[in-house]
Amino acid sequence: MSDLRIRLSACTICAERFAATATGHRPNPVVWFRDGARILIASQAPGIRVHEANTPFWDQSGKRLRDWLGMDEETFYDRARVAIVPMAFCFPGYNAAGSDLPPPAVCARTWRQSTLDYVGHVDLTVLIGGYAQKWHLGTRGSVTETVAGWRDHAPRIFPLPHPSWRNTAWLKRNPWFEAELVPALRARVTEVLT
Repeated sequence: MSDLRIRLSACTICAERFAATATGHRPNPVVWFRDGARILIASQAPGIRVHEANTPFWDQSGKRLRDWLGMDEETFYDRARVAIVPMAFCFPGYNAAGSDLPPPAVCARTWRQSTLDYVGHVDLTVLIGGYAQKWHLGTRGSVTETVAGWRDHAPRIFPLPHPSWRNTAWLKRNPWFEAELVPALRARVTEVLT
């Protein structure tokens, strides 16, 4: 394992922040990348199941995302092909109402650029959710606006909504996503990995 991945795996800069959340958990950076990957998945932050399993997208969101990508588990978890680099590497916790907290900005400030430099050139970047889209594209609009403008960034970048079950209603309101964007994304994934 590289020095960067070792240091990142041992990061505790958010220990006090996480201890003060409703979950009161300890940092557990989920580090899932290596140099030479062909696809970058830039996501938000791990959820509680990912925190516990220490494997990114090890939940229903991951199943939906792999379906959107047209990718099986073996390919998705092959670090030689896919780098998963969230805006925060640890589960940020829940607030008192049980909602996910946002990814702590200190994580991106501390680790993001050095991680992307380490991964190096990729042929396809998948931006999941508003935090990743704002960081990579500098967008100011909503996730819906950014995803609806996907053709402005394809074929190198595809912005996506979060694949969470919470977005099922969004998917129903925006049928163009699965009718137009998903087939183009799957075709691009196949092209990049062949």
